[in-house]
Amino acid sequence: MTPKTLASCLRRAPAAGFAYGYTPVTGSNAGQEGWNATSGRVGPTTKAAKAQDRVFNTGMSFGVLRLRRGETLTATTDQETLWVLMSGRCRVALAGQTATVARASLFDEGPYAVHAGTEEQITFKAETVTEWAVTRTPNPRRIGARLYRNDEFTTEDRGAGLAQGACRRLVRTIFDYSTRPDSNLVVGEVVNFPGRWSTYPPHHHPQPEIYHYRFTEPQGYGHCEIGDDVVKVRGGDTALIPGGLDHSQVSAPGYGMYYLWVIRHLPGTPYRGFEFTPEHKWLLDPLQQGWVPQVPSADQRARRSRSTSSRSTSSSSASPSSPNPSSASPSPASPSSASSSSSRPPSKP
Repeated sequence: MTPKTLASCLRRAPAAGFAYGYTPVTGSNAGQEGWNATSGRVGPTTKAAKAQDRVFNTGMSFGVLRLRRGETLTATTDQETLWVLMSGRCRVALAGQTATVARASLFDEGPYAVHAGTEEQITFKAETVTEWAVTRTPNPRRIGARLYRNDEFTTEDRGAGLAQGACRRLVRTIFDYSTRPDSNLVVGEVVNFPGRWSTYPPHHHPQPEIYHYRFTEPQGYGHCEIGDDVVKVRGGDTALIPGGLDHSQVSAPGYGMYYLWVIRHLPGTPYRGFEFTPEHKWLLDPLQQGWVPQVPSADQRARRSRSTSSRSTSSSSASPSSPNPSSASPSPASPSSASSSSSRPPSKP
């Protein structure tokens, strides 16, 4: 991958954080449009996003919608649109129903999501500051509108018992091809344990994918593999994964990492699953844990310390004493004294 292409695959979070309203991260289909939260209609995407989308485009537009407390937004969709609640408490009205949704933690709570096809009207009324991740993609099918509640999902404990627990993580699938074949998207979340891997062993699929990251601490970070390249990711960053490239993630020790993942089906090739990189598939066998470090136990370390101390004491008692100035350079001896001294052991130098 060229540096220019790699740079286009990573969209950095705004330095000051996501502003109120809608912040586009990628443009739509051809990088020409973004969703305007104020009017609820399509509006212009930033020039930077357009330029990056011309290098690599997923066929999805992605951005972050942030509403002030008490703010109301009515959106009329012109494409298939998915809102995933990131934080806050909000009242949502769609398809003749109204519900209140709330999320205090991405790490400890499951998601709420609003999913709608074209020409659907959704109203959001924020009861607190509320943040939504928004994905849009073309879809000619009329799929209606639906609210997904957080008690509808099961959390999969994936990777437990493999690779000495180094790739254990939590996976929540909101919907996929088996549950929403009329959608052009597959969407879910991963909670990456501190210092561990996810999307591991590495895998790939022909469909493009988007990852959007958050961390348990503001200074948290991790690394994203895209093919043979690695990029550092922080909270609010978004990675665009080209189809066919291996991708794996790892978080820095001490920092939990969350990412929302969204995959777009290709025409005639819907996403039904991924393919592991062959050389790493052996790690899927629980009987093959890889090299296991042999760390000495506390008793072994104590015995080794005592043994070392004993040898040191013994060596110290047998070490040479300071030379005696009077014997260091003996004066010439008389024949009698020389004869008597030859019967004694030689003096220590």
